Amino acid sequence: MNILIIENEIYLAQKVVSRLLDDGHSCDYIESPNIDNLTKDYDTILLSTSLPSALCKNIIKKYSENSIILLLVSYISDETVTNPIKDGAKDYIMKPFIMDELIRKIYHYKDCRSLKRELQTLREYFEFTMADIDTTDVLLPPSFPTLIESNSQKCADKLVFELSRKMDLPITFISLTSTSWQKQVTAIQGKSIIYLTEYHTLKKNAKENVIKFIEDKNCVVSTLEPEIDFPYRKIEFNNENQLIGNTNIMTINDYVKMMVISYQSKYPDTELSKKLGISRKSLWEKRKKLDIEKKK
Repeated sequence: MNILIIENEIYLAQKVVSRLLDDGHSCDYIESPNIDNLTKDYDTILLSTSLPSALCKNIIKKYSENSIILLLVSYISDETVTNPIKDGAKDYIMKPFIMDELIRKIYHYKDCRSLKRELQTLREYFEFTMADIDTTDVLLPPSFPTLIESNSQKCADKLVFELSRKMDLPITFISLTSTSWQKQVTAIQGKSIIYLTEYHTLKKNAKENVIKFIEDKNCVVSTLEPEIDFPYRKIEFNNENQLIGNTNIMTINDYVKMMVISYQSKYPDTELSKKLGISRKSLWEKRKKLDIEKKK
């Protein structure tokens, strides 16, 4: 990291600089800066509040948007801590301090900033990929269990994300094609939305097991096929723009592979091959050629 130390206690500043250099950081040190001469960008600024409050305020104003500002304070007051933090400083540490504690704070706020930036990027990506799905007229009430019946997994996903934001709860993603989905649900600790996908791939008896298992759980289930016998709340949400889930034209082999993997656990080979418009022998040959493991 690029770190600036602004401290008029020379011995303390030298000690801090030495430790940060040992940790591989690039450091600049000044005692009492002229703000007009501060032209470089810094990841972190260690700012002594022994300096005049007006100068501290201007430094914080100049750097708080892009830099982590940590205050080095001799005593706690509105002038040394409360007001600078209101202006944009992140935290403070009391002098004299243990060097390891200062380093811990620096890395803590560095990690927080990285996570914040990553979260913002992911949020923008999510909004970008979901921009063509309009959920204005769809209400997903905060009651469980709930089934989302849709023609697109993206549509169901967007509803669940919006519910997560509305309820301020995390989402636990579990595919019902996993043989351990029940163990995964049971292992969940703390309150969250349990999002079960691939319900449409299950056979009737497997669906009955799911219905019984989730009766008292915070589950949202998604299906890409009509479900008549689901006993709990059901939301239908279809999007005409999502009739084809892939923006690229799939090859015949890719399409067959996707269909076989998705539905072989639901339909016997006789019916599956009929739906695909091929013979059972051709289905067997496709499995061998495309390296598709037959589920028992």
